[in-house]
Amino acid sequence: MSWGRVILVLLVLDLRAGQSFPNNKLDGSDEDVNGIDFDKEEDETGGRNETQCDQCSPELCPVAMGCRAGLVLDSCGCCSECGNLEGQPCDLDSTNSFYGLCGSDLQCKIDISDLGLGEVPEPQCMCKFQEAVCGSDGRTYMNICQFKEAAYSTAGLNVQGNGPCRTVPLIKVPPHNLVNVTGSRVAFLCEVFAFPMALIEWRKDGNDVILPGDDPHISVQSRGGPLKYELSSWLQIEGLAPGDAGTYRCVAHNALGSVSASAVLGVLGPDEMNAFLSENMTEMFGYDQPRDYDEDYY
Repeated sequence: MSWGRVILVLLVLDLRAGQSFPNNKLDGSDEDVNGIDFDKEEDETGGRNETQCDQCSPELCPVAMGCRAGLVLDSCGCCSECGNLEGQPCDLDSTNSFYGLCGSDLQCKIDISDLGLGEVPEPQCMCKFQEAVCGSDGRTYMNICQFKEAAYSTAGLNVQGNGPCRTVPLIKVPPHNLVNVTGSRVAFLCEVFAFPMALIEWRKDGNDVILPGDDPHISVQSRGGPLKYELSSWLQIEGLAPGDAGTYRCVAHNALGSVSASAVLGVLGPDEMNAFLSENMTEMFGYDQPRDYDEDYY
């Protein structure tokens, strides 16, 4: 083989190698691979201006809207975004890297009461100030954070005064009608909100006698809660007898007035109870008692 043919073969091989392995270029591109910044990522959420945190451009920040808990800075410390509301999960540090930061008058804390329930506690936004406030709408807000949330969507709403609004008692959970068999036990519940705090009394069939009176198989228990300025009361009857049937009334009153709510108690014998349950099972769930299908089913 002549030296001219050898040189020609070498040139062809060199050209083919150049096509398979470009000189630091992307296929179909004139851009130098060494010049590409692979750490630069575009923001796909559209919520933050964080393509490069060291190059903040406030004029490119999206406008944060509907922020009921106020504004906080994003993870780059550049753009404003909505702060998390009371009860929402949050980042314990100030990096704003996962859940987000709490809004105005809120702080990120772990509720240690969850530890006793065997649950893994999660940091949540809690209001820094837990004093109730009275709104100009006559509604009591349990803290200033709840008031601000309401004020965001209610034009002209302002704080009427510190502390709960003075109000006639409001029965939040009234007693419900009950039916049970003789010899069993029942309990009526009545939950009331009021300020000043209300006194709850139980009466039967419109009588003025306050229960339990001297009846040993009727008892009444009351305690505060479940929320602030609320009172819960239970009327319990042991060993039901036919004479216990009737209408029971929860009466709540304070210095500003009184309200009441009633419920009916039905007491049935064993046979009557079975018929009652059968009838109501059909009515509530459309369920019929099993039948004997001796006839041809098809």
